[in-house]
Amino acid sequence: MTQPGLRERKKQRMYQEVSETAIRLFLERGFDAVSVAEVAAAAGISKPTLFRYFPAKEDLVLYRIADHEAEAARVAAEGPTPLAALRRHFLDGLEREDPVTGLNDHPAVLAFHTLLYGTPALVARVYAYQQRSEAALAEALGSGLEARLAAGQIVAVQRILAMENWRRISEGERVEDVRADAVAAAERAFGVLADALPHLA
Repeated sequence: MTQPGLRERKKQRMYQEVSETAIRLFLERGFDAVSVAEVAAAAGISKPTLFRYFPAKEDLVLYRIADHEAEAARVAAEGPTPLAALRRHFLDGLEREDPVTGLNDHPAVLAFHTLLYGTPALVARVYAYQQRSEAALAEALGSGLEARLAAGQIVAVQRILAMENWRRISEGERVEDVRADAVAAAERAFGVLADALPHLA
């Protein structure tokens, strides 16, 4: 795989730095209390420049998870079967304490989740992100109604598993207290998917 050029690396660094600046301000003062102009000033760029990188204020936050949008589709294509690959990937994520699985109690991760799911404008944008993720997975599964139905079930299972893990940890449980239950729940959930979607198992 070729490495990105200097221009692309600078662009990606700009995305990351502006997003991190915005998230820091939003965590300190609340999403609605911080203006785009304030984010631009804190990042040392003009407001028009910020909008060239982030067309909407919500994109400043969603950038952090944007690279996961096509993840399910990519993983499903790795095989040996779509469900086997997705099950392995989710269990590996639990082992790594990947924030996407909800099994992470780092204070910065918990604060980000609270910002994301406690701000109505961001919740709406997350929903749109999940729809795009579902559409990409459906395409990877062959498109058509059957593929869309399967993708909807798979994405819903992953979301519910992650939200349950996050709920328990946000209520004060430690990762080590939740891990075994999280793994068992994932195994059961993917077992149910395999029974419901035998052509993908």
